[in-house]
Amino acid sequence: MQQAQNLSAAADAKTSPAPAMTASDQSSELHDLVMTQLDDDQAQEIVSIPLEGKSSIADHMVIASGRSTRQVASIAQKLAEKIKQSGFGPVRVEGLPAADWVLIDAGDVVVHLFRPEVRSFYNLERMWGFEGGEAAVGTA
Repeated sequence: MQQAQNLSAAADAKTSPAPAMTASDQSSELHDLVMTQLDDDQAQEIVSIPLEGKSSIADHMVIASGRSTRQVASIAQKLAEKIKQSGFGPVRVEGLPAADWVLIDAGDVVVHLFRPEVRSFYNLERMWGFEGGEAAVGTA
């Protein structure tokens, strides 16, 4: 009898829905995935700028560099695929053919991947008022 109750409780646990993730939790999980994948793919000078409360376009903007157009394209393709495989839905990728500046729009997280020369020319960090204060910075 006790064993039947345990099996029934285990079956209920498997079929009961998991608590729904909040939008903030999903955004944080997506941001963590992006940062981890960029680090794994050896992106350089990774900067994350929090936009929550500052802009309605996204909660985070991540800026990173690749050493060449080939690396920028590879990082972008792998990241877009990883986001899709992780269940965050399809992403929009712009600029992939030239791969000087690739934009990946994943909804709550927008990623800009640059060749170093192009990144210094556009200087998005300065445009968004980031001077090294609160953003997360990492290098591979």
